[in-house]
This record gives sequence, structure tokens and C-alpha cells, in this order.
Amino acid sequence: MQVFVTGGTGTIGSAVVAELLAAGHSVLALARSDKSAQALTDAGARVLRGQLADLDVLRAGAAQSDGVISLAFGNDYSTDEALARSIAEESAAMAALGEALVGSDRPIVTVSGTPWVPGRASTEADPLPVEGPVAGRARSVNALLDLASRGVRATAVRMPRTVHNEGKGGFAGLLTEQARRTGVVGYPGDGTQRWPAVHALDAAVLFRLALESAPAGTAWHAVADEGDAVRDIAAVIGRRLGLPVRSVPQEDFGPFGPIFAMDQPASSAHTREALGWEPTHPSLFEDLENVQP
Repeated sequence: MQVFVTGGTGTIGSAVVAELLAAGHSVLALARSDKSAQALTDAGARVLRGQLADLDVLRAGAAQSDGVISLAFGNDYSTDEALARSIAEESAAMAALGEALVGSDRPIVTVSGTPWVPGRASTEADPLPVEGPVAGRARSVNALLDLASRGVRATAVRMPRTVHNEGKGGFAGLLTEQARRTGVVGYPGDGTQRWPAVHALDAAVLFRLALESAPAGTAWHAVADEGDAVRDIAAVIGRRLGLPVRSVPQEDFGPFGPIFAMDQPASSAHTREALGWEPTHPSLFEDLENVQP
């Protein structure tokens, strides 16, 4: 299968490209820069040059492929406005890719976050929240899944708050980056809120499985660690960096503050049973031992 991949050089995307190639698929990957194009070429993928906002380029990539994995997202989260722009760009791109596949029965796999449900771990059957700072992503994912009725095998892999590899990535990675800037490993609230996590290499396997066999209109949870307490995550980062650890106002985390403060464990029991997915790589706490002082 030739697979068109957007976001193929990120923490998740680079792992997905490698997983697809190792499984015998070929990859056509979107690249917006010479650096990205070289990284993708070195990995063994073919390159299609363009930006996520270049909808005609996206349609061309989908048209010449047997399936699509949509992972690209803007990297400016500094303000509410910047986050909203990234969400709008992603939504337009996802809509263009989905429409390009209508009537073909070809697969498209997109990415979203696991939902949060008060008092328990969320499951694959829980709907994504359509209110809040990232609600636009939920609406665009739901619109893509609705294309199942129009001959598109659309599925979604829901990612936990931390997707990690070599001690980097996800919400835990953002805590580490902020700690390096401020000299304090801060967390919002009392730190008892829980974040789910997964190693990027394990997540990549699930994207491949969803592409190959998941039924249209379904959602899956790439969750290895159901819920790690944020203050415990911060404690490991503090020990590795030699920095103090304490609670700080959620406003210190900008647009992500309200999300950082939420208790949001998630289960992947159905995903494991239905698709045979089984994480094998290090847990978040094990991987955080790779954080360098």
C-alpha cells in the first residue's frame, strides 16, 4: 500500500513512517522544508513538497495513494489565537483529504486526543468534547469519521497527553521545556491529576493497524499508561534536571493551562482486544530517565 503521510517528521510521524516502511508499505510524505524533505528521504520515503495549507497539494497526495495518515499540526501554541489558527489549518486540511477519498473506500487515519470523563478513565466509546480550547479539533475529527457514510474508511487514533520517545515529547516534554526556561518544574493544582501516556513507537504500530484493518467510523486509544499523576511526572523531571518541583498557577501554561489541570486517565482495553495492539516499549517514567540535566 502506498500511504500519504502528513506530519511525517514529528515525534509521532517519524515513528509512523518507519513503522509503515518496516511493514512493507511505501510512503509519500508531505515536506514543507528542505530539512524535512531530507529527513524523509533518508528514512526511505518519497517526498511531496508543500505546506499543510496547500490544499491542492494535499488532494494530489491523497489521489495518488492507497491510504492517508493525517498527523500534521502547527507548532505555535503560545497564545489562544495561535492555537486557534493551528486548529483551523488542520481542520481545513483534514476536510480536503477526506473529500479527496469520497467514494473510494480507501482508508484515512487521523489523530485526536483522548477525551476526559469525570470520575473514570475514558474509553473508545466516549465522545470527544466539542467545547473547550481544543474543541475545533474534535469537530473536524467527527466530520471526518462521518465520511464513513460516503465511502471513506475514516478512523481516528486518539493520543494521550504525553507521547514520548527518549524522554522527550508531549505534555511531559512541555513541563521539561518550561522547567529549563524557568528553573522550576511546575505543575498546576495539587498534581494529583492523571495524564495517560504512550511511547511513540507503540503509537506508530496502532496507526498502522488502524490503516490496515480498522472499520470505517471507528476511534481507537493509543494508551499504554492509563494515568500517571502529574506531580510524580514532575518529580522525575526535577530529579533529572536538579531543579525544585512545586505547584504553579495554571495560567503559567498558556492555552494548555486548563487542560494541564484536568484529571484525564484513559483506557485502551477495547483497542487492545479488537486490534491486537500491545505496547512493548518503555513506560513514561522509564523513558523520563533519558531526560538530560
